[in-house]
Amino acid sequence: MRTSAAGSKNRSASNTGFTLLELLVVVALIAIATAGVGLSLRGSADTAFERDADRLAVLLETGRAQARASGVQVVWRAQAQGFVFEGLPPPGLPQNWLSETTRSEPGQTITLGPEPLMAPQSLPLTSLQAPGKTLWVETDGLRPFKVQRSTERVAP
Repeated sequence: MRTSAAGSKNRSASNTGFTLLELLVVVALIAIATAGVGLSLRGSADTAFERDADRLAVLLETGRAQARASGVQVVWRAQAQGFVFEGLPPPGLPQNWLSETTRSEPGQTITLGPEPLMAPQSLPLTSLQAPGKTLWVETDGLRPFKVQRSTERVAP
């Protein structure tokens, strides 16, 4: 007959299994892995398109600030393969999209400054890789340009 020393545990068949803490750790690891896979599956075309829209909002605000600081009128104009900021001294601001598939309707213009207030502006952007998806870069004339991803838009 076996005897146990004081403090040792006698493991029997009914005493085996996982503790609650071990199960919680496994479930947490599975949740983290699932979230990582979900984020990595997001389309790179959508990401590039959204990055272009965010970048354009920042560039428009930069052009607006430069127009106000220098007291000259700056006009943003869409072109077939990019855009141009007219009225800025060299080197100016970038004139191309980050993604070759981002488009704005050629000929659209936005006048930036030198007045601190401007009329509400809304500029739709489309992507050749995501047909039917439109992002709007817009301002109400007082606040900075921002990207609207939903159909509830600020400017007409």
